[in-house]
Amino acid sequence: MRGPDVPAKALDARALAALAANPGCRRRAILDGAGVDKTALASALGSPSGFGQSQFALTRGNAFEARVKADGGAELLRLVRKHLDPGAEPAERAAVPDLSAIGPEGRTARTALALREAAGTSETDGEADGTRGWVLLDHPMLALQVAGSPAFLEPDAVVVHPDGSWTVVEIKSFPVLDGSADPAKVGAAARQAAVYVLALEEVAARLDPAPRVRHDVLLVCPKDFSNLPTASAVDVRKQRAVTARQLTRLTRVQDIADTLPEGTCFAPGLPAEQLTAAVDAVPAAYAPECLSACELAFHCRQRSRAADEVTTLGRAVRAELGGLTTVEDVLSAARGESGDPGDPAVAALRRAAALRAEALQGAACP
Repeated sequence: MRGPDVPAKALDARALAALAANPGCRRRAILDGAGVDKTALASALGSPSGFGQSQFALTRGNAFEARVKADGGAELLRLVRKHLDPGAEPAERAAVPDLSAIGPEGRTARTALALREAAGTSETDGEADGTRGWVLLDHPMLALQVAGSPAFLEPDAVVVHPDGSWTVVEIKSFPVLDGSADPAKVGAAARQAAVYVLALEEVAARLDPAPRVRHDVLLVCPKDFSNLPTASAVDVRKQRAVTARQLTRLTRVQDIADTLPEGTCFAPGLPAEQLTAAVDAVPAAYAPECLSACELAFHCRQRSRAADEVTTLGRAVRAELGGLTTVEDVLSAARGESGDPGDPAVAALRRAAALRAEALQGAACP
């Protein structure tokens, strides 16, 4: 579906979190499931994406992460112990297993093996060997089933504590100024980390006894305007529960594909008319929130506005309007030209229209 000889775009945790936040969008589900590069697709459709990080931000982020993980992750482990496990022994001799392997499947298997060894348990006999210590997994590979297809995820790090529990570490380049960070960015990081926690829980469930996956993740950021790391524990239980529930609501990719015309293809090299028809064949669930989470948001906004859909006003407004799905339906109901007077949404619109007319009339009086 993504076209011949077009490499698949990996589905990362950020994309998964955005997909879980909008489970009703079949368009994003099929494009992500097929590994379509939505940035290239948006450009081919004539609506280039405004979403994503700049090259400067990526370079700065990589440099900061390298600093945090220097010297075998000594500083990172110190932060983990300080904020999440102060009673544990100091991390003087942390093990850093080699996670290299061929392909994402190989790296996922190697990560699972390293986690099992670090937890000190056997998948077959379930006995602990009693020789646990701090273990740092640098960029492990995890797998999570999403809409019937596997998604391979790569957290910044996973730390195994001396008690055998596992912690997800998220390293971000946005600063913590005077002890606080941008709430929107912290929230996005928490949703992303929740995806990793879900994937880790699947690995832990295959062990006996199952290691504890901590729901407090460690968020590491630059302090003030320096490049020095600071950290805080972030409880992601709420984000984990919401993400798990939303992922189960996603329609299977195969079910969506079965509803599409034969030969549907999203290759960016196709003529614009053919590509537009292919994208429009899949229903979307656009909302203004998509502008900060999806590469196709500008295209979907344009089509939503052309169809006069009330979703362009936001999910909260859409939920209040009940069966009124277009802006014209809303205005007609407010004017008393259509709609059931017994419908609470219609009654509220007419009351609001009457109050507006009364206010305008009062303002016009001398």
